[in-house]
Amino acid sequence: MSQSSNSQAIGPRYKWIALSNTTLGVLMATINSNIVLISLPAIFDGIGINPLDPSQTNYLLWMLLGYMVVMATLLVTFGRISDMFGRVRMYNLGFAVFTVGSILLFLTPGTGDTAALEMIIFRIIQAIGGSFLFANSTAILTDAFPARQRGMAMGINQVAAIVGSILGLILGGVLAAVNWRLVFLVSVPFGIFGTVWAYMKLRETAQVNRNQKIDWLGNITFFVGLIVLLLGLTYGIEPYGDAATGWGNPFVIGAIVFGLLLLIAFVFIELRVPDPMFRLSLFKYRAFSIGIFSNFLSSLARGGLQFMLIIWLQGIWLPLHGYSFEDTPLWAGIYMLPMMVGMIVVGPISGLLSDRMGAKTLATLGLLVQVLGFILLTLLPADFNYLWFAALLALMGLAQGLFSVPNTTALMNSAPANQRGAAAGMNSTSQNAASVISMAIFFSIVTLGLAAALPTTLSTGLTQAGLPTATANQIAHLPPIAALFGAFLGYNPMATLIPAPVLHQLSAASQANLLGKTFFPNLISSPFMVGLHAAFYISAGLCLIAMISSLMRGKQFIHGESEDDITIEAQPKKAILAQHGANQT
Repeated sequence: MSQSSNSQAIGPRYKWIALSNTTLGVLMATINSNIVLISLPAIFDGIGINPLDPSQTNYLLWMLLGYMVVMATLLVTFGRISDMFGRVRMYNLGFAVFTVGSILLFLTPGTGDTAALEMIIFRIIQAIGGSFLFANSTAILTDAFPARQRGMAMGINQVAAIVGSILGLILGGVLAAVNWRLVFLVSVPFGIFGTVWAYMKLRETAQVNRNQKIDWLGNITFFVGLIVLLLGLTYGIEPYGDAATGWGNPFVIGAIVFGLLLLIAFVFIELRVPDPMFRLSLFKYRAFSIGIFSNFLSSLARGGLQFMLIIWLQGIWLPLHGYSFEDTPLWAGIYMLPMMVGMIVVGPISGLLSDRMGAKTLATLGLLVQVLGFILLTLLPADFNYLWFAALLALMGLAQGLFSVPNTTALMNSAPANQRGAAAGMNSTSQNAASVISMAIFFSIVTLGLAAALPTTLSTGLTQAGLPTATANQIAHLPPIAALFGAFLGYNPMATLIPAPVLHQLSAASQANLLGKTFFPNLISSPFMVGLHAAFYISAGLCLIAMISSLMRGKQFIHGESEDDITIEAQPKKAILAQHGANQT
């Protein structure tokens, strides 16, 4: 049965059911991707480990990035499987798996290292469920909505993703202050409701092709290649020997090289197998290839932005303005709200406009505004006026709304109906992989900037504050990533860096000065801003390349639901309405 007749049979209101359910799924998944960022101090304190201890830093990295790494490696595979066995069926499974992962996290039974390992495994289970949700939500929307309304649907859906990412920061801070287990419990009722609702209300509107074979070799090489590559990039953030970062670590170099070789082998495999996992044939459509490329570059530019802005707020700005380090995680989430507002306001509007005028103008303008936003961020001092900071956050949210929604809509419109799951998975994979790479790059740039300037600054400042010279020099040459992570987690960085016996030997006035709210921010601000500005300039350059690419995307293109492809400009309105008539209600 064709998609159109199926859509008509299940009723004209079905598209709104699909939109509300997928929006709930995306909202829940994105809340959980960020909720641990703010609540990590409470979580680690609750299970009894010190994430800044060199022997336990791996737990911190995996809790921060493990969810995104797993999702990045599974999205294409799950999108392809969904095309074969049913998008709605796999989406429903994702809701159920995600809910089970949330329940297990809430019930984490152990303590210490055991509990940390349990939580990482349970987060991976969550990520598996989230991969099914993300791999199918845009495909289900594309199936359910007629071409002239897909931009609006994508706009609402992606606004939910942005709201979830910021809401997760705030919820994490509020709930962790009560009990760390509530951070994971909050998802359970929504997960149960969403699972039942999806099972009862969602219907398969796309043709399912079970005759295709699973591309096992392609799946294995892609999964192993990408996860090994991302692991190498993740551990590149950590110090190695006397170096501030791990890019000289043989493991990191080997992982990156081996991962890239497997991904190159994967491309050759996909060109030769009859039913490839990665639909390389989709790249023959300009709207798809330009959309994927632009999305990858934009995500590469923005993926680490939220981390860096939060560290800026928590490590420098908020303490300078009287906030205790323990309270900075929650307030950082609150002060990031203007970015969410910008996206909420512009996202649906840009989606509606893209339904009428296509993606080229809107997406290109959005990328241009992002370039401007990154450059303007470099003009702010470390201790900025918040009104200017909020205005720039709103501008960046506005820019992302202008670009992301039309770009995703155009990309999905270009994919054949029976390959939309694969298309959505490929798009989400490019975004998630780019975000992980971006965080590795941003952290490395800022860390290298700190490593070059911080030792002298820190040694001089600690000595002047009364610390013995030998101790001050020893602390000054500790890996700067520890100070960054300490500020990010809401710890007082000086309290974590200065040995307690040494600290207790100082006078009360010296202790108050060292542990005060201004000592560390004033020391770190100058070298931190050097690295941060370099990262912003690189991001502006990436967005500029993406903008040039977006200009080449051509006219608005919609892949026909019949045997022939159609473009909106190439056919009269009557023909388009006839082609999509069954869906126009």
